[in-house]
Formats: sequence, C-alpha cells, structure tokens
Amino acid sequence: MKKYILPSIKLTIIFTIILCVIYPLFISFAAKLSAGKGGGEKVKLNGKVVGYRLVGQAFSQPQYFWGRPSAVNYNAAGSAGSNKGPTNPAYLQEVKNRIDTLLKYHPGLKKNEIPADLVTASGSGLDPNISIEAAKIQAKRVAISRQAPLSKIIKLIDIHTEKPLFGLFGPSKINVLELNVALDQTRK
Repeated sequence: MKKYILPSIKLTIIFTIILCVIYPLFISFAAKLSAGKGGGEKVKLNGKVVGYRLVGQAFSQPQYFWGRPSAVNYNAAGSAGSNKGPTNPAYLQEVKNRIDTLLKYHPGLKKNEIPADLVTASGSGLDPNISIEAAKIQAKRVAISRQAPLSKIIKLIDIHTEKPLFGLFGPSKINVLELNVALDQTRK
C-alpha cells in the first residue's frame, strides 16, 4: 500500500502547485499582454465605457444595428447557447418571431434574404459580431431612422468590416457595438 500512496501524494502536491499556482500566474501574465490588459477591451463613447468589444449587447431601437440574438439575454455571467434542437417547437417559434420582427422593420425584405445570424443565437449567446449581409440588410432602416443618407451608413459598414485573419481564417464580420458607437459619433 505504501508503494501507491506515497507516489499519489507526491503527484497531488506537484499537480496542485502546477494547476493552482503556476498555470494561473501564467494566464494572468498572458492576459496583461493582451489588448485589454486582462480587463476586457472596453468601448467608450464620449469618455464613458458603453460596453466590451468581445461581448454582444442588446440593441432593439430602429436607429441602431441589431446584433445576433442571445439565448441568455446577453448576460455575460451566464454565457451559454440554447439546449433546444432545430426541430424543437419552442425554438422554431422563437426563430419565427425573430423573422417576423425583421420583416416588420424591413419592408420589402424577403424571408430567404435573411442571414441566419440575425435569427439564430450563437453558441455562447454573446456573439458581438454580425455578417456583412446582416449589416447591409439593416442599413436602410438605420438610415431612415437617423435621417441620414444610405451611402453614409454603407460607408460606415465598409469602414468597420473586419477581414478574415491573415485573409484566410473565418468570415468577414462587423462588431455591432463599435458600429453603433461610430453611428452615434457621426451625429456630431
């Protein structure tokens, strides 16, 4: 029995030191080297923090671009996707309601033109980005609501388009919070 207990205790102590001391210190050090210095990448408007770059937020007013729906009501403390499958009647009703809302606020838009990211929640429920198509579909509504030229809104979309990593990995996307902050800044 001594043959097994002593090595087990040693391994427990070694892994406790590695996983409870060394690893957290390493992660903390790496976070300090990141863009937000470990505190998240804050987005400011007029010197006031209005959100975080990597956390989606709810926008429902017509003068703003709307982000991806959230299965957790944009609660960053409870990040999660929905556990409802694609044939679940409640899930299908949620998607139908989102489609109906988009069609109501975007006259002339057809169901088959709606990008999936405007009616389905992401795996985390906190996706801060939308596709270029999702932004362009909303451009006319935002322009009318803000009484701004559509060309100005399209130009903002183009300016805030993030290209794929190294031009290869992932799709082009737009950070909704940063785009909405840019809209508010152009009012002045």
